[in-house]
Formats: sequence, structure tokens, C-alpha cells
Amino acid sequence: MKMKISLVDLKAQYKNIKKEIDYAIQSVIDKTDFIMGEEVVNFENSFTQFIGSKYAFGVSSGTDALHLALCALNVTHDDEVILPSFTFTATAEVVVWRGAKPVFVDIDEKTYNIDPVKIEKVVTKKTKGIIPVHLFGQPADMNAISKIAMKHKLWVLEDCAQAHGAQIKMNQWKTVGSIGDISCFSFYPGKNIGAYGDAGMLVTNDSQLAQKVGLLRNHGRKEKYTHLIVGYGNRLDTIQAAILSVKLKYLKDWNIKRVKIAGLYDYYLGKNKNWILPLVVTWAKSVFHLYPIRVKNRDKLREFLKTKGIETGVHYPIPLHLQPAYRFLGYKNGSLPVCENIAKEILSLPIYPELQENQIEYIVKCIKDFFS
Repeated sequence: MKMKISLVDLKAQYKNIKKEIDYAIQSVIDKTDFIMGEEVVNFENSFTQFIGSKYAFGVSSGTDALHLALCALNVTHDDEVILPSFTFTATAEVVVWRGAKPVFVDIDEKTYNIDPVKIEKVVTKKTKGIIPVHLFGQPADMNAISKIAMKHKLWVLEDCAQAHGAQIKMNQWKTVGSIGDISCFSFYPGKNIGAYGDAGMLVTNDSQLAQKVGLLRNHGRKEKYTHLIVGYGNRLDTIQAAILSVKLKYLKDWNIKRVKIAGLYDYYLGKNKNWILPLVVTWAKSVFHLYPIRVKNRDKLREFLKTKGIETGVHYPIPLHLQPAYRFLGYKNGSLPVCENIAKEILSLPIYPELQENQIEYIVKCIKDFFS
């Protein structure tokens, strides 16, 4: 029997926590405390505990979080910032907003994250920092990246937009976002924990960075009409904070379910010459924001699955160094061969906590039917 399966099912999630969500929203409306209300502070405090950081600042989006982080780090004209090409454009565009130059680095073929071996090859006197992206919920190699940053006196800004709760083994297990100088999260609706609109978060253990971010997100003001610096209107809405506070209570359980679903995919798909499954490394714990497989005839498989009622995703079909927006940087086809090849093969299968085993079996059956 044909099934209809979405890539992400936010309705199923809402149905399970509807009463709590509705109550949280109504409470904010009843208090008419829409901007920087107490729910924002409550959520920030809860998030610091979840991540293991000293400070957290709710902002209007993950992109704004990245931008404010670069502002706080004093990134300016002629600076260079190292980052992977295989990621969403926000990671690079905020560098350009600051007048700095994104320096794209190729990725590791197995984890799809920035390749530490290739980072050091592009460090120059103008390099100020590194933005590792914990892509698809899989942590980047922060042990190696931290050593490179320390050697060259660079800051590290973690892009954790897809990795809420992922962990990596350093001297002990640490949650991503608690390792770099400053870190950014997105709460875009489809994330492991998503708002009902746009929202983001910055976290840090650095008191000076924290002080600056606190001013930057709220028009640079200490009090209502006392503006210490020129800032931005990048505050987290109180309603979104209230929604996220409800969801944060469930995040660990949701992540456990994602890992279980990934395990079921691994089991039912198995090893096969027609596809490559996501790598599970021993030194990290992924939260499987996405479950990407690699296949040579990706687009044909995607169309076939669509006819079977299965929605899939492609993250990301054009690496940033080949995007028209970054043509001015001078990269060409072949500049970063690993991510260029992977971009042609990657296919994200449905994954969300409410996905059932019989649905996974159906998806896998359809994939196998395509290759039979």
C-alpha cells in the first residue's frame, strides 16, 4: 500500500504537545509581554544548562546569531574567515556582511564536515577565525580544529544550527556549542528544536563577548534610552521563547528517537554497493538532524520516491564556492572536489521523532525496488 511520508512532520510533533504549546502561547498573550519578556530569560537559562555554557542570548534567527557573533568578535574589512563550502549560505553571507572574506575549505568525505587537514593550508596573516559547521547533526572534529586555532591564535565560532545536543569527546564528553569562543544555534521550524517562526541563540563562556552580544541584539542599550554602542534589533520574541521552552523539555528524548531511527535505517538498508550510509564515528554523538545517504543517480531516485509518496531533501546541491553570490571570490569547478562530488550524490531521507518503523521499512523497500 502506498504511503505518504513527509521529510519532516511538524504537525505530528505539535499534536503530541498541543496543550502545553497552546498554554505557553496564551500565557504570553494574556500578559501582553511580547518583547524581551520573562520567558526569554527563562529559556536562556534553561539553554545554558542544556549546552553547558555560562551565557546564552536569544535572538531573532540563526543567521542573526552568526552576524552578531562576528560583530562581537570584531570581524571587519580585509579579515579572512575559514569555513566549509558544504553548508547553508548563512554561514558565509554574514562574513561578507562584515566586509570580510570567506575562505572556503573542502570537507572530509566521511563526516561531510570541514576537513581539519585542509584548514591549515589556507591560514594567512589575515585569517582571524574558523567557523566549523556541525552538519546534519554530526559534530565537526573540534579536537583538531581547536589545536589549529590555538596554534595560529584564531577564534572559533561553532555553527550549531543542525546539532542541538550533539556531543564530542574532548578530554571529556562535551556538548557542541560549549567548545568554541562563541557558538550559534538556529531554531528554524524544521530543526531538532524549532520555533513557530524564526529564532536563534548565541552561547559563550566569555564574559566580554557576552556583554557585547547582550548590547548588540537590543539596539546597544543598557537601559531603555541609554545606548552604549550602535546595535541591532535582533531580539528573540517572547512567544517564540515560550514555545521553545516547552520543546526543550522534550529535546533529549526526541534526539534519542532520531538516533534510533537512524539505526533502523542502517539496519534495513545495510551495506550495499548502490548507496553509502552516514558514518557513525566513535568520538562523537550525532543527533541526526538529517539522515543523508549517497547514491550515484540521486535525482532519478528522488523522483522515483516522490511517485511512491516519499518526500526527500537535497542538502546542498550547489556548494557555496560555486554559488553565483560568491563568484567574486574566484573559485571554479574542481576547486574543492570532495564537496563538489558529494553535492551531486547526497539525498536526505525522512527523519523526525514521530517516524514509525513501518514507514522506515516502506521507504527502504522503495529504495531497494528502484535499484532492483
